[in-house]
Amino acid sequence: MAIEPKFNFYTSREAAKVLGVSVTTIQIWVESGVLPAWKTAGGHRRIPSEAVEAMLAGQKTAVAREHVTHSHSVLIVEDEPVQRELYKLKFAEWNLPINLYLAQDGFEGLVMAGKYAPDLIIADLSMPGMDGFEMIRKLTQSEEIKVPAVIVVTGLSEQEIGERGGLPQGIPVYSKPLALGALKPIVEQIARARAS
Repeated sequence: MAIEPKFNFYTSREAAKVLGVSVTTIQIWVESGVLPAWKTAGGHRRIPSEAVEAMLAGQKTAVAREHVTHSHSVLIVEDEPVQRELYKLKFAEWNLPINLYLAQDGFEGLVMAGKYAPDLIIADLSMPGMDGFEMIRKLTQSEEIKVPAVIVVTGLSEQEIGERGGLPQGIPVYSKPLALGALKPIVEQIARARAS
């Protein structure tokens, strides 16, 4: 019987601890191919240590980038870890002079909006805890937090949005899955508008 090498892989729980995310997030990353892995005969995931270390190095680079202060910022509020990772990778690829902040639910989105005063919020609507509807309502009613622009990216239909109370007028709604390249000109336009 072959014995797996002791230090060349992580279990899902160990990888989650190293990367500072939940075990569920690790499982989603593995299933979607963000993290390579194999399964044991018993069905347990084994993640190569070099893949975990590469992702950790990427996180540190992203954190280092966040310390570079730009005059414009974008806050993305999205509960799906894979989708947040895609946003992060795409914004890094665009190399725009923008600080990017990521929140995983409406409550965290509100906190970060108050802390960073972003020029643009890109929000999902269906999220556990405080959803995008409630977060957007609280933002529009807030005297303290002023967000110049909000964009919604959702899997909900127009009818479903209406049935759940609708959205304030003037908020553009894009359907998932959104080709993220479509966001680049919007983000660039907002950055230009704020600069003028």
